[in-house]
Amino acid sequence: MKSGFMVWLSKTVRWGLLPALVMVLAACSSTKYPAAPAKANTPDHLYKIGALDTVNIVVWRNPELSTTVSVRPDGRISLPLVEDVQAADRYPADLARDIEKALSKFIRDPVVTVVITGFQGASTEQIRIVGEAAKPQSVPYRKNMTVLDVMIQAGGLTDYADGNGAVLVRGADGGAQYSLRLKDLLKRGDISANVEVKPGDIIIVPQSWF
Repeated sequence: MKSGFMVWLSKTVRWGLLPALVMVLAACSSTKYPAAPAKANTPDHLYKIGALDTVNIVVWRNPELSTTVSVRPDGRISLPLVEDVQAADRYPADLARDIEKALSKFIRDPVVTVVITGFQGASTEQIRIVGEAAKPQSVPYRKNMTVLDVMIQAGGLTDYADGNGAVLVRGADGGAQYSLRLKDLLKRGDISANVEVKPGDIIIVPQSWF
């Protein structure tokens, strides 16, 4: 069961109201959260296909059926002989088995391989960085990813950021909130402030009031 905070957070993300969330947390920047765990413990994470990913479908011994397509915003793909296959939020191997089943109506014993060549990732597994980052955005999660990796992609902090007041919201832990020391990490080179992230994490950087 989702906590009340997580229900509100999911609605905030869906309705595009993340700036409001940033302001709320900025107003509460004096709140002390526990430090984010250094390790995220995601050794068995497998990549899920996301909308706008590029997938290469290889049908063994049937090059005319092999193709490279982009996953549509609705999460589906269309292939020769097969229309509207759900791809988003699925593992590549599972998608390959479904395509084999659909193609078996037309060819004997199809063998399909799905290779991801362009990555966005499932929306539920993206890392979101909002607030006073230079380039707020969503980035696809990758194994052993850290806050430093995310901040590099986000271009660092703005001049108005309260980096050491940043908060990590971890959906995988029921919406638990942890403090981050982004100023120490990015401005002072304190590697002890670097921590691993999990799929679905949100990093919120409030504005400094001073």
